[in-house]
Amino acid sequence: MTLSRVLDIDVAAPPTQPSGARMRAAEPSSGDVFAHPLIPVMTGVAVAVLAAVSIGWAHSLGLISGLWGVCGVAVAVWLRTGRGRRHDVAFATVLMISILIGELIAGYKPMLSLLFALANMVEIIGAVLLARRFAPTLNVSSLNGVARFLICTAALAPIPAGVFASIALAPFGSGDVLETFQTWWFGHALGLAVIGTLGLSLTWSTLARLTRPGALLEAGLLLAGVLAVQFFGLTGRAEIGVAMIPLLLGVAVRLGVAGTAFSLLVVTLLSVGGAMLGYGPHVETLSRSEQVLAAQLQVLVGYMPILLVAALLEERDRLSERARSGQVRAERASEAKSRLLANVAHEIKSPVAGVIGIGNLWSTGQLGPVTPQQTEMADVLVKTARQVEALAHDLLDVARAESGAVKVDLRPTDIPGLLEDVRRAAMLRSEAQSVDVQVVCEGDGLIAVADSQRLAQVIDNLTSNALKYGGSGGRVILRALRADQHIRIEVVDFGPGLSSQKQSQLFEPFNRLGLERSSVEGHGVGLAIAKRLVELQGGAIGVISSPGEGATFWVNLPHA
Repeated sequence: MTLSRVLDIDVAAPPTQPSGARMRAAEPSSGDVFAHPLIPVMTGVAVAVLAAVSIGWAHSLGLISGLWGVCGVAVAVWLRTGRGRRHDVAFATVLMISILIGELIAGYKPMLSLLFALANMVEIIGAVLLARRFAPTLNVSSLNGVARFLICTAALAPIPAGVFASIALAPFGSGDVLETFQTWWFGHALGLAVIGTLGLSLTWSTLARLTRPGALLEAGLLLAGVLAVQFFGLTGRAEIGVAMIPLLLGVAVRLGVAGTAFSLLVVTLLSVGGAMLGYGPHVETLSRSEQVLAAQLQVLVGYMPILLVAALLEERDRLSERARSGQVRAERASEAKSRLLANVAHEIKSPVAGVIGIGNLWSTGQLGPVTPQQTEMADVLVKTARQVEALAHDLLDVARAESGAVKVDLRPTDIPGLLEDVRRAAMLRSEAQSVDVQVVCEGDGLIAVADSQRLAQVIDNLTSNALKYGGSGGRVILRALRADQHIRIEVVDFGPGLSSQKQSQLFEPFNRLGLERSSVEGHGVGLAIAKRLVELQGGAIGVISSPGEGATFWVNLPHA
């Protein structure tokens, strides 16, 4: 459909190709600039000029425009500056007047200018309402945010306005209703998608990245590549679709959503504008209007999804940065906790040693005659003080393990001999009086690469726990065997066992699994220290248990 047919009935063509003024209108879209009270006025002037230039250029070519940037600029600025209902009403009034002025300057009669201004305002208001309803954060730097914005604002908002415009123009003989609607929908969807996304993604922080010479040079080279590939496409020398996609993906990786949106703006201006001027790879096979449609579809279907990739990459980078920051904070907190534990342990040890000494002197009568009741009280005092002393040592061990201060001397270690030493020591405990502690070694050559002192500490802790918590089964087995390239050590008891929930909490420091008020002594740090010591020796530790079936704690160490 040519413009002459439309002009005969004084009907304006659907919105048109934007010029360089559209880029200038999209630029002021970052940070607090949008909070300036003159922005609505400046936007109104830019919209009027942009509408007049775009329509005038389309008329000179005798075509209906294939790209309309007025609504994209208006929606981006409106969303960035909206501050309540009064502001919305004032901004809508400014936009209505500006679009109407632009239509009149382009040569349309007052009634037709009013018709198109109303259609554009239906689209702009619809886009703003949809964006606020379904993409309220206006965060186009996330996959969810940009997808919602593109679908709700760019794809859906032009539909009611396009239907309104195509039906309203039909009585004037403007051509096929479906063709008019299609031209309106595709052209306006491009403007909203590209300019709207660019306007929402630009911030002072994104612009600040370009102040670094390296980043500016990289952006310039990528944009030059986009221009070069697009040039070959416009001259008809090559089919640019295959070459442009990897180049735009490179822009998405290096420049994010804002850089991708700007590159898509350049590509859209050149491809759709070139098609309207008769340039492109299909000049000889397609009509001018078909070339414009092909260019629109190439950008919408072929290139626009790259915005989703750019948003996904930016979201990934933000999450990675948060994870790194969280890790740094966690490491600092862990270091502070380790220092606190070490300081508390050191402060506890000295006065506790004094309490133990005084209690021993008191109970033995060296401080004067004592009654049997006083002797019993002194013994209780010493026992309690030794428990506090043991807690201080445990705190020191936890602090050293978490700070990495624990050193291990890895050497070939005879596991059967180590288990026998642990068994003998365990038999001296009060908990072992009615428990049969056995050592079972399956096979020969049970030599592990380990620190014998630290490994004995680990196995002794596991054995002590088996006696305290699983001694009701009457038997504890210390087993050693070969398992692939490892030496496996197991401490098996036949007590009440552990639920899966308790097993997941076993190796957490200071977690006694609800036994804090039981008669079994402990501080809940032994298994946490054992886990750290085993890991320092290049091994692994775990548990196999079911309620009522006992528990098997295992340690895997490298075979010598």
